[in-house]
Amino acid sequence: MTKAVEQEVSLLSSSKYGLTYLTPNDWTLVADKASRVTFQKGQTLVQRGKKSDGVYLLLKGTARVQIPSQAVSPEIGPGEICGEMSFVEDAPASANVIAQQDVEAYHLDRAALEKLFELFPHLASRFYRSLAKNLSHRLRELIGPRGESPTVQKSSS
Repeated sequence: MTKAVEQEVSLLSSSKYGLTYLTPNDWTLVADKASRVTFQKGQTLVQRGKKSDGVYLLLKGTARVQIPSQAVSPEIGPGEICGEMSFVEDAPASANVIAQQDVEAYHLDRAALEKLFELFPHLASRFYRSLAKNLSHRLRELIGPRGESPTVQKSSS
């Protein structure tokens, strides 16, 4: 693994909201199968209503997740993943993900991930466990504290 790839894997593996359960060996396998992609500011990483052919792991830059039912669009950054809901469900994406600045990412396509999971079932377990934790965190952020919507203001009366 090159020094640059080692640094990228270090960033991805230390992310609080990334694939937290992957081991160093898992990351080596993932980095080997990933393709590096770039998006310019304003470009779409994930398009709502369109099936994703894999997931993106952000290395540099930020992207905004545009959820139709939400007034506030969450931002994701280096070490975070997008396209995972479409990937897990094998269904069209539920939100747009738009680059807020130039973005560099690893793209893991479905076929490459499925081959890895066949060869290394424990990697699949840790990958999906990481996705579950990440999706739970994102859902909690949308729900807000004590089950209140983060976009609803309490009246002072």
